[in-house]
Amino acid sequence: MTISSETAEIREALVRALEWQDAHVSSEAAVADLPAASRGRVPPGMPHSVWQLAEHIRLTQLDILDFCRNPEYRERNWPDDYWPPAAEQPDERSWTSCLAGVRSDRSALAHLVRDSARGLLDPIPHGNGQTLLREALLVIDHTAYHVGQIVLVRRALGAWNG
Repeated sequence: MTISSETAEIREALVRALEWQDAHVSSEAAVADLPAASRGRVPPGMPHSVWQLAEHIRLTQLDILDFCRNPEYRERNWPDDYWPPAAEQPDERSWTSCLAGVRSDRSALAHLVRDSARGLLDPIPHGNGQTLLREALLVIDHTAYHVGQIVLVRRALGAWNG
């Protein structure tokens, strides 16, 4: 196997991992068929609602995507810019927009990963040592962690059939 074919396989493995469904439920399946009344409920002993977790995934993924492609990137404020302020989503449109944003931004990140003009190990010019590989792995890990939390919240609410 040549280095270029190995790199292409690594890129595709990263893209598949962004949409991970092999080792655990996907982000789409984690929120599928969740009744609107359950989205903003925080079960006893849990820190967040499904809405907060889903929106946090979206906000964080968007921030990482912005960092990867925007030379004018400005660091956001933790935790205010990464978590929605309320347990309940403002309206149905916010929920739909959140889920669409997760899919769209994940697709945009996958496009960057597939772009052979971008070195996976090249430092991002406006960063301080971060690489596209690191940022893709960060999104994969972060999303998987919070998808697991979504499943736990749904179980605690009695709203999980998986």
